[in-house]
Amino acid sequence: MTDDGLYVPLADGELRLELLREDHREALRVACGQDAEIWKLYPFSYWEEAFDPQFDSLLNSAPQRRPYAVFDGKALVGMTAWIEHGAAGWSVEIGNSYIVPAVRGTGFNTRLKSLMLHHAFACGLERVAFKVDALNLRSQAAVRKIGGVQEGVMRHERRTWTGRVRNTVLFSILRDDWLGVTS
Repeated sequence: MTDDGLYVPLADGELRLELLREDHREALRVACGQDAEIWKLYPFSYWEEAFDPQFDSLLNSAPQRRPYAVFDGKALVGMTAWIEHGAAGWSVEIGNSYIVPAVRGTGFNTRLKSLMLHHAFACGLERVAFKVDALNLRSQAAVRKIGGVQEGVMRHERRTWTGRVRNTVLFSILRDDWLGVTS
């Protein structure tokens, strides 16, 4: 990803996205430890002994993945990332997203994704993609709620950390879609 202006701190009131740093490790470990079951739907686990290797990989994943620590006020409540997807400067994926159970269903995720989408399109991007496990119906509903259009299902897209072969639902929001929704 060469969209350097894309990966900057973002904020909307108490909602803040900080570039992921080493000093976020312990707070993110606590956040990820609040939902053991969710990791069965993710391609990688951030549960217990799997946390440190995954956190290390996030810190060292640039330029393909640019991770954030997500805050609600002073509390670190999750993570998300820009992920290389398609042509640089044209398309990006929002992924590697997790928020703690306490903020799910409160509108927080909609505010988070809206902040990121506004920023992506302000940076001149034309397309934002989302890849969701076909079993993760809650995340699919959340992407649809913000205007994501299902493009298809990538069958057997990857093998997850559990060994399960994952089908992945691909969604996108185009600049014109978003501007039509928000204007």
